[in-house]
Amino acid sequence: MKLIRIYQCFCDETRLRIINLLIRGPLCVCHIQQIVGESQVNVSRHLSYLKDRGMVEARRHQNWMIYRLPEKRSVELESNLKCLQDCATTESVFKSDLSKLKKVLAAEGVREVLAQSCCRSNSCHSKRC
Repeated sequence: MKLIRIYQCFCDETRLRIINLLIRGPLCVCHIQQIVGESQVNVSRHLSYLKDRGMVEARRHQNWMIYRLPEKRSVELESNLKCLQDCATTESVFKSDLSKLKKVLAAEGVREVLAQSCCRSNSCHSKRC
């Protein structure tokens, strides 16, 4: 993945928040919306932007549209994701998002659906597989 494409995706706070959540594993658009507190239209627009640039992959599972980071990642993307994780630990909005993520994942049935929609491969970066 070209570096300029990565930085184009990283230059928006909402997209950064979404990417930071997806580092932890796949999520449904409805959960992302709930965590970031944006409208479904706005979240879907950002996810579409990220998908068009190869930053996320999408898969339908029943009525859920599940998004995740690409299974195969370039060295540049992997390096920038690690940097985002390190830098996000000091920002309150990212801390708040991760706290909300824990609550979302604690809801009955959420982990199971996300695990069913995951790739289940050895190279999966999700801690839920």
